Amino acid sequence: MLGGNGYVGRTVTEKWLKKDKTAVFYIVSRSGKNQLQNSNIHNIRADVTNYDEVVQALPNKIDYILDFVGAPDDDPQKLVARNEKPAQVMQQIAETYQVKAMGFIGGKLGAKSFTKMKAQIILDLQKSPIRLASVEPTLIYGNGRQDKLTKMVPFLKLAGLFSKNLKPVQVNDVADELIHKMVQV
Repeated sequence: MLGGNGYVGRTVTEKWLKKDKTAVFYIVSRSGKNQLQNSNIHNIRADVTNYDEVVQALPNKIDYILDFVGAPDDDPQKLVARNEKPAQVMQQIAETYQVKAMGFIGGKLGAKSFTKMKAQIILDLQKSPIRLASVEPTLIYGNGRQDKLTKMVPFLKLAGLFSKNLKPVQVNDVADELIHKMVQV
């Protein structure tokens, strides 16, 4: 997993481990830290935008790779560095290791530059010979997330009755959908 120690990545890891207790996770991040502690989880400190640095830390065999790195930014260069570059590294690793699938989280709600870039990344990743499993949620909530955005959940639930692009999504549902798409044959 590139990223993977954040809110959504931790939920995916926990749920995947419940489904497959033999799964082993290599979670690559700039910090190398993770709240999850399990003998099947290996936290690796590396720059997720640097292919060579990431590959040096990986095992010889990889079945799946997911990219959880991403954030909006007003600075176009930072937007690319935080979103596009990790996706490119994921794709290069996926094709080099011939993984079964790549996983990516897009977004339907947020700054236009961010959602547009996420949508373009999905289109670019779909051109790879490696299968892409992607989800494009709106506001993700649940599992204790409490910030300014989650205060909007009641309003967005109501608005979601009229537009699916506004309906908030439980983090457990996002994780389940992504895992299901990743492992489908």
